[in-house]
Amino acid sequence: MIDTLLFKIHDMKKFFTLLTIISLAIHSTVLLAQTTTKVVKGQVVAQKAVDAATVSLLNIKDSSLVKTAVTDATGNFEIGFSKEGKFIVSVQAIGYNSYYSEAFDINSANPAYTVKQVVLTAQSQQLGNVMVSNKKPFIEQKIDKTVVNVDASPTNVGLSALDVLEKSPGITVDKDGNVSLRGKQGVMILIDGRPSYLSGTDLANYLKNLSSSNLDQIEIMTQPPAKYDASGNAGVINIKTKKTKVKGLNGSVTVGGGQGFYPKANESFNINYRTGKVNVFGNYGYNYYKGLQSLDLQRNFRDQTTQDIESIYRQHTGMTRFNQTHSFKAGVDYYASKKTTIGFVVNGYTSPSSNNSYNITNIFDANSVMQSQTLSPSTSKDKWGNIGGNFNLKHTFDTLGTELTADADYMRYSSSSHQMFDNYFYSPQGNKIQPDETLRGNLPGQIDIYSVKADYTHPLKGNAKFEAGVKSSYVKTDNNAQYDNLENGAWIVDSGRTNHFIYTENINAAYVNLNKQFTKKWSVQAGLRLENTNAKGDQLTTDSSFTRSYTQLFPTAYIGYAASDKNQFSLSYGRRIERPDYESLNPFYHFLDKYTYEVGNPYLKPQFSHNIELTHSFKSILNTTLSYSTTNDIIQEVLEQVDSTHTSFVKRSNIASQRSFGLSMNAGLPVTKWWRTNIYAQVINNRYKGFVNNGNIDVQATGFMANMNNQFTLKKGWTLELSGFYRSQMIEGILVARPMGKADFAVAKSILKQKGTIRVNISDFANLQSFRGYSRYQNVDVTIHNHWDNRVVNVSFTYRFNKGQSLQHRDHNGAGDEQSRVKGGN
Repeated sequence: MIDTLLFKIHDMKKFFTLLTIISLAIHSTVLLAQTTTKVVKGQVVAQKAVDAATVSLLNIKDSSLVKTAVTDATGNFEIGFSKEGKFIVSVQAIGYNSYYSEAFDINSANPAYTVKQVVLTAQSQQLGNVMVSNKKPFIEQKIDKTVVNVDASPTNVGLSALDVLEKSPGITVDKDGNVSLRGKQGVMILIDGRPSYLSGTDLANYLKNLSSSNLDQIEIMTQPPAKYDASGNAGVINIKTKKTKVKGLNGSVTVGGGQGFYPKANESFNINYRTGKVNVFGNYGYNYYKGLQSLDLQRNFRDQTTQDIESIYRQHTGMTRFNQTHSFKAGVDYYASKKTTIGFVVNGYTSPSSNNSYNITNIFDANSVMQSQTLSPSTSKDKWGNIGGNFNLKHTFDTLGTELTADADYMRYSSSSHQMFDNYFYSPQGNKIQPDETLRGNLPGQIDIYSVKADYTHPLKGNAKFEAGVKSSYVKTDNNAQYDNLENGAWIVDSGRTNHFIYTENINAAYVNLNKQFTKKWSVQAGLRLENTNAKGDQLTTDSSFTRSYTQLFPTAYIGYAASDKNQFSLSYGRRIERPDYESLNPFYHFLDKYTYEVGNPYLKPQFSHNIELTHSFKSILNTTLSYSTTNDIIQEVLEQVDSTHTSFVKRSNIASQRSFGLSMNAGLPVTKWWRTNIYAQVINNRYKGFVNNGNIDVQATGFMANMNNQFTLKKGWTLELSGFYRSQMIEGILVARPMGKADFAVAKSILKQKGTIRVNISDFANLQSFRGYSRYQNVDVTIHNHWDNRVVNVSFTYRFNKGQSLQHRDHNGAGDEQSRVKGGN
């Protein structure tokens, strides 16, 4: 391991050079920065921290304005100024009553003052039979991101995190659960600001097992700054779990169940206790799922000279999937002083599951006359688990916000899969035509992840801020696929499928970022991130290996222009990377049936993209974005086939370059005082050009996608919601996806003096959602229809308890994008 961590000298020169520059820059800014001598600070809360509240410092003599500030996401504000005198603070926020503090003195003897915690009360009014009260909207559009407030939508009850993502603006989920943002694949998923270290099928399964009852917000960033890992071709999605922010003992309990074809269940418990300098928090979640899925494939095999059909394979697979997930998170923050806080978090989950499938393959000749039938029952018993720990430190140097944060993370993922595949071969008359085949597989795996990082922030005079940071991570994956065939009553090792693959990767990064407000109208931000990657893969069974080392720069730039109070413009650019996930590099076989399987590709290269966006915001209600991106060596799933054996297989390959144009619109506004709607719509044109399966491809298409969410707030605590999404026909590499959509309905009622909430949700009540598509190129001609247990009725009850004052809770940001590239259990 120590040898693997050593850098190659020629790769590290740039890295150490940039580290030196950062150190000198930090030292210089600390020496040169000038601080304001007077400061007033505090926190604004309601039931939770109030974001974007306007805080005004007023002279008590004539109520003249001295200076204003806006609260951040944690409700904190800070006002720096130079005058002495007697002042008050006023606070205004949409949906809340105005607040005025007690008077206080600022002078040379008392240059700083902390306002007693501001607790706002919600405005409410009676309009006939409708009660209007303050509530966060489902979608919030901010300058640098889109925020989805999960609990604000009753239709989210009983859903998984993947279901909530699918309802979010600009996000699509394909037939395998892969997440795309604005029509582009390659999204980095963060959990509470920390990478999930999952990707592909494993990330999809993790999100399917993460209950919406544990979620607070989803932050969507298409152009993240240099502070974030450069991974994620399409951007970053940060899933924030619930954290109670009240002093004393407080928390919530949720119990729920659902009924589709089979029953479902989800429960969660959140608790927080703060006393003195110690804050202890934790949560537990349980999810039970049993569902059906059907997959239909038709594959046409053609003569490659005449293109005439020679045979037709019609395959139907019925699958029953069962899993139950136990997840937990526990942590402690210790406020060592007013400037220093240290914390520790441990989290994990375990998810045993089973998958039973029954495949029927009917084989026809060119005239659709049945020639034979293959029956393939299979079972898979799997277990996927994770345990991780994070140590974090935050130190604030002064009242202006100069601070240093540090994180150290360790995570371990472990998995096991025991599989059994049988194949029975029959004539059209039902007679056996060849011996039965039985294959068993044992696939244990383990992933260990180590990561350390540090970030420094320093406000400068003249409305400027300097940021810098460093990070290093080390990942080791160990997968051992063991396959045996049953021959004459004895198990014989299948040497063609058995493989032991070990992959190690070390990424080292450093970044600098500077933003400045030049005038009331113009602002600029620029950043540069360097990442050095060293990777090695070893196939122990075949005694082959590969190594890769490369160093890349990732610039980001933003220009903002406020033409007026109603119209703001921004132009941004970013270069990003998408590395292959660990499972895709693993050259193992995963079988659907005798004729269809998936295999990894150890020769995958990373893809690089250039992204440009021009955004216009009108009254912060209507946001319109024009985007353009190019991607080289794009990683896509490719379906290939072997004509001689009539088998098809899926693998990821660097198939082509991609060019993408997009125009999107997001509008969130009240239609009436009791009806609020959010509409997202996007038109996108994708073109793929490259070399696939021994032939050239050049395809392009224009697609449309839209999300809509309508919320109706009635009297006596009743809330209704109608939401849904639609996606037109689109291309995903060499796959054409047919139109798809769904609609959801929900009703919610607040009870027990607003401490309890009952929700009823019908997901996909018209049973519309299924995947249909096809792929036709070179010798491949396949049609796909995938349908799952999607129409579900969910009922849940949530009870919230608290005693004490609202309190800021810190997010712990640790490792980089490595976690988003692990694949989880089924």
